[in-house]
This record gives sequence, C-alpha cells and structure tokens, in this order.
Amino acid sequence: MNQSWHEEKHFSNRNNWLRASVLGANDGLISTASLLMGLAAAEPNHQTLLITGIAALVSGAVSMAAGEYVSVSSQRDTEAADLRKELDSLTRYPEIELAELTDIYRQRGLNQTLAQQVAEALTEHNALEAHAREEIGITEVSKANPLQAAMASAFSFACGALLPVLLSLLSSTVWLMSTLAVTTVIGLGILGCISAHLGGAPKRRAVIRIIILGALALAFTSMIGRIIGITI
Repeated sequence: MNQSWHEEKHFSNRNNWLRASVLGANDGLISTASLLMGLAAAEPNHQTLLITGIAALVSGAVSMAAGEYVSVSSQRDTEAADLRKELDSLTRYPEIELAELTDIYRQRGLNQTLAQQVAEALTEHNALEAHAREEIGITEVSKANPLQAAMASAFSFACGALLPVLLSLLSSTVWLMSTLAVTTVIGLGILGCISAHLGGAPKRRAVIRIIILGALALAFTSMIGRIIGITI
C-alpha cells in the first residue's frame, strides 16, 4: 500500500500499467510513422500506404498485447515460485527465517533489540508478506498483472499508431513524409510530457529523450526507403 495520512501523492502504484501504456503508445507512434515514412520514400501509391498503415496498427497492437502478456506472466510465475520457496522455508525453518528478518532490519539501522521486536511482530501478523517484501521485494503495488499490462499495451499502441494512419489517409503522398515527421515529433513530445506527468517525473528530460530517439528512428527508416527505392 502507498497510502499515508497526509496528502502527499505517490505514483508507484501506476507502474504496472503506466510502463505498458507508455511503451505501447511510443512504439505505436514511432514504428508506424517510421514504417510509413520508409514506404513513402519509395513513392508507392496512396492505397498501399493506407493498407500498410492499418495492417501495422492491427498487427502491432495484437503483437504488443501478446508480448506483454507472455512477459508479465513469466514475471508472475517467477514471483509465485519465489513465494512458494519462502513459504516452505517459513514452515520448515521458522527460527532461521526470523533471524534472517531480524538481521535485515538491523542492517537498516535498528538496534538488535528493536529489530528483533519488529521482526517478531511482523512475523506474527503475516510472515510471508513480511519476507516477500523485505527479502524478495514483492509487494501488492509491484505484483505483476499480465492482463492489465496486455490491455494497456494494446490500447495505447493502437492510439499511438492511429495518428500516422490518419495522416496517410488525409495527406497527399507528396507531403506525407514531411507531415509525418512534424506531427510524429509533436506527438512524441506530448506523450513524453503525459507519461512524465502521470509518473511524477521531470517533464523536460522525458520530452527531450523521446523526441531525439523518435527523430533518429524516422530519419533512419526514411533513409533506408530512399536507398532501396522499391516501387510497389
């Protein structure tokens, strides 16, 4: 729990879905815009651009969802295995585990007597929770949630990819590359600002970082498209 009696706001409880959402939106915008810029550099027809953009949006959202679900499920399985090991140790060697917990609190600055008292009180309250938090670093806030991560990633990818797809629909092929470049950079800046705000992080650094990386990706793919020069 990250609640407190005063009005200080904490953002760690957002980590599970915020990471997936930011990654999905950034990936959706950058990858789709980069793909369309690379394709536009080869001068295909307008229909090809639109179909490619829609295919990239759908396949990317599904891929992101599947990837996040598998990845976070693996993390959850690892956490569950660690908790089973800890529960087994607590059942078989309670004295050793109590001494281990006491030593953790002693290393954090408590004297031996107080560390012992705290360890005993927490063990009596919920031994597995105390050891999971202090030894493994697993809390209710940090626990992996595969479905939440998958849904957040898929939805945010689709939202990010929607902008370049709409541009490919509304903009002429002649102006598409420059339009994509400008709007993508602006979109990345907005995403960086939003993600920093939701996470309580400095906005300027987040915006600069994402704009630079996004611009490099756009430049690289457009260069590859021009070099290859494929006519579809």
